Amino acid sequence: MTFFEFAAARTHQPHIRFLKRWLPKAVALVKRAPAEVSISLVGPKKMAELHEQFMNIAGPTDVLTFELDHDPRGRVTAGEVVVCVAVARREARQRNIDLNHELLLYALHGVLHLSGYNDLTPREHAKMHKEEDRILAAIGIGKVFKKA
Repeated sequence: MTFFEFAAARTHQPHIRFLKRWLPKAVALVKRAPAEVSISLVGPKKMAELHEQFMNIAGPTDVLTFELDHDPRGRVTAGEVVVCVAVARREARQRNIDLNHELLLYALHGVLHLSGYNDLTPREHAKMHKEEDRILAAIGIGKVFKKA
């Protein structure tokens, strides 16, 4: 079982309530999920700062994942997932997706990264996003990444 900590500005609290309800259900279906995960919802300015600082890329991105602790075998036991609400809002509008579902997708995406998934190659990308949709469908949200 994974312990979660959530942080966000007051304006994002309704999204935090949604994530508190649904993310534990989703992560329960993730193999090798970390024991502790911190989820932070941030605005575009903060995300751009983090993106530049840690990835050397200008501008905000959707989600950043940080490994905080590992077990003796190198598996992640604690991590942080930072999600940009503004990017999620833009994507949700463009794809006609509920904003909370888009935020849940990003949070799950980060947890999957902490669990050993990667999306650098086309094959890894397809595998990771297929797993996201499988999990979100299994908990009753439905496919979000591949939603038409």
